[in-house]
Amino acid sequence: MPKPRASRLETPTARRKLTVRKKPYYVRLSPGIHLGYRRNVAAGTWTVRVAESGAEWIKKIALADDLEAASPPHVLSYWQALDTARALARRQPGEAVDESRPLTVSEALTLYEKDLVARGSSPYNAEHPRIHLPGVLLNKPVALLGATELRKWRDSLLAKGLAPGTVNRTKTGLRAALELAAAHDPRIANQRAWKVGLAALPDAHRARNVILTDDEVRRIVAAAYQRDRALGLMTEVAAVTGARLSQIARLEAGDLQADRAEPRVLMPCSAKGRMRNKRHERRPVPITSALASVLKQEAQGRAPDAPLLLRGNVASERIAAEAAELGPFGIRVNMVAPGYIDTERRYADWYPEFREAAPDAPHRLEQIPLGRLGRPEEIADACLFLASDASAYITGDVIRVMGGRVIS
Repeated sequence: MPKPRASRLETPTARRKLTVRKKPYYVRLSPGIHLGYRRNVAAGTWTVRVAESGAEWIKKIALADDLEAASPPHVLSYWQALDTARALARRQPGEAVDESRPLTVSEALTLYEKDLVARGSSPYNAEHPRIHLPGVLLNKPVALLGATELRKWRDSLLAKGLAPGTVNRTKTGLRAALELAAAHDPRIANQRAWKVGLAALPDAHRARNVILTDDEVRRIVAAAYQRDRALGLMTEVAAVTGARLSQIARLEAGDLQADRAEPRVLMPCSAKGRMRNKRHERRPVPITSALASVLKQEAQGRAPDAPLLLRGNVASERIAAEAAELGPFGIRVNMVAPGYIDTERRYADWYPEFREAAPDAPHRLEQIPLGRLGRPEEIADACLFLASDASAYITGDVIRVMGGRVIS
């Protein structure tokens, strides 16, 4: 790559002829990048000035080799300073992070996103602010941010039509990214800029404290069961325990203690507030005997670390919908759901739950009331039945050929 020539800066002898001044002598390396030399009474200094998308930052690189021989990285010649300036200004994706390079807002959001993923959280809080940030702010070093420009950006979100609550959530993600950057770089000392510029909008949240009566809760649970059994069971668990959906989704079969005098579940802690670092802890929560009985049946045959609640059968819902749509045209829609079938299929390769024990293992056969695996011809018989006139009045149904393993 050709390097720009600057005869007055290339040698110590030429630089000593320059006038001593505070303002550096600049040479343009490429669009937006300049190498500066500040002439001092003693040894001069090299600096790099970068202007990107309206943002500009200046950083001191090293001493110039005016009074001593070049000794990277502390003392640099003109040519060495050129390479260092380019490396600082144009770090390429995939390169190791240079700790001496000022961290931009965009890079701070990227680091925050990686931190969220590493902690098992959603990267949304880092992705959402990036959507609304202009290039001027994204490319600006965190250390150069000011309270005024951050305040203007926050207020501009209101002008775009975002609700105050949404503005607060958006600015909170940005503020968390900036705090993380400051925690890792002691040179960032302008935390007051975002504490002032990204202050929360007042009265942005209105609590919707809706108190339901027991009869209303029962009606909601009943309606959920009518829609889908899995949805109804999840709704009932939420109504009885008062837990968040994020907690209920993490319940495992081993968390159910249904055989106690007072049944309970070991509910995972919420990932909110002070509990965010204790999300793997579990607290006992009492449940009704009726709910415990249903959950016990639901968890039958599952490993202790398997999910306690499963999603509804989307396929069966689709069958029912298509049956309702096509019924007026005399078209029937049904489905056959096979259980464990005695074939050469490699269960252990396709299903992780069978890596420890095959489908015909004694303890697995105990889960099947008929006590054996199914035969391929039994699946074919069910299909033939549904395709024949013998099932002329059957549509929208699922026939389980499972030997009674799943009974509902």
